[in-house]
Amino acid sequence: MNKVELLDDCNNSLGEGVTYSLKNNNLYWLDIGNISKLYKLELSSNKKEVFELPEIVTATSIKSNDELILATNNGLKLFNTSNKNFESVVSIENQQLLTRSNDGGSDAYGRFWFGTMQNNFDQDGNGIPIKDNIGKLYKVDTNKNVSIIEEGLGIPNTFIWSPDNNNFYFSDTLEGTILSYNFELDSGELSNKKELANFNRGHPDGSTIDTDGCIWNCRWGGSCIVRFTPNGQVDQIIEMPVENITNCIFGGKDMKTLFVTTASNEGKNKNELDGSLFSINLNYQGIEDNKSKLELS
Repeated sequence: MNKVELLDDCNNSLGEGVTYSLKNNNLYWLDIGNISKLYKLELSSNKKEVFELPEIVTATSIKSNDELILATNNGLKLFNTSNKNFESVVSIENQQLLTRSNDGGSDAYGRFWFGTMQNNFDQDGNGIPIKDNIGKLYKVDTNKNVSIIEEGLGIPNTFIWSPDNNNFYFSDTLEGTILSYNFELDSGELSNKKELANFNRGHPDGSTIDTDGCIWNCRWGGSCIVRFTPNGQVDQIIEMPVENITNCIFGGKDMKTLFVTTASNEGKNKNELDGSLFSINLNYQGIEDNKSKLELS
């Protein structure tokens, strides 16, 4: 049985956007809100830094040693963890009260993909119901050209690619299904959209992938992480001590530790570990997140 360990009792409201740098052995994740927080944890020393960011920030992609591309409520930003410089890279959907970004990630070519959704935070940072499917799936090329790939989305999540880069996996949490597309790496084109996987506990949130091509999907409201085979079959279920599991990434020097973010819970299953960061040592090896190669000039 896989042992789930508490790594950081960070008490996140909405932990998300977790990514890992193998080069530096650093883990990064977010706490999403009107004023979001970016966490940097040096795993070799257990040194933690927390950076407050002045807007809704929801997804991360490492660009260099100290720089990350961040998806925000009005586009993509570059943040430097050394000098704390926070600057705009691409402006998208400047309707800050209507929509916000959600999950995202870089493909192997360095393009950044992310989704938007109805903004479910009011001006005081309180949660509001999601009633409208007004989200979009965006692709931002390395030259910063922006394309809308899908429209009419609820809550876009799971931005991962198969180890051979022939498939892109994506989910809309409100629809409850993980989707598969054929992916052309050189052009960044998607085709042959199809349903890949369903599961009857909770809703699909963020995911990562291992060297076998299996998808590790976090289940919002499901208290578990599910490993799906490349053909969509349930292979393994990891039970979690909290209800709202949001995102995960493989890391550690051998890439066999799964790091998991979670969210708070105001329901009947609320407990003191909600919003914590967890780690799970596995016998499976993950794949390091792709780096962003967006041009900054």
